[in-house]
Amino acid sequence: MKKVLILCTGNSCRSIMAEALINAKLNGVQAKSSGVKASGKVNSNAKKLLEQKRIWKDSYHSKTLDAVIHEEFDLVVTVCDHAKETCPMFPKAVKKLHVGFEDPDKKDFEAFVKTYDEIKKILLPKIKEELDV
Repeated sequence: MKKVLILCTGNSCRSIMAEALINAKLNGVQAKSSGVKASGKVNSNAKKLLEQKRIWKDSYHSKTLDAVIHEEFDLVVTVCDHAKETCPMFPKAVKKLHVGFEDPDKKDFEAFVKTYDEIKKILLPKIKEELDV
């Protein structure tokens, strides 16, 4: 099982959606997410969309990098520019990939649908290629 960490600033929208999509759609890959400055909550529109898509899990929550920094990952993916710029050093060398998505936070539900679709269409194939799964 390959392990992926999805990293963004607030860990409330993009990274949670990416975590759920990877766990639901990529066989042989387990994803977790965290935030450089985690908000401590999952955006209600992100949760609603993931529930509609039937890929929401109650275990998904906003967490800081401290919660996962000592786990071993095969790949760290940053999904926002701020996280890319502040991506920390991990205890062990790890491959990194950056694919930025516009932040849907504070926007209407359709913005979340658009971001979800972009993550599915753009990020998932790149992760498959990067991890050779």
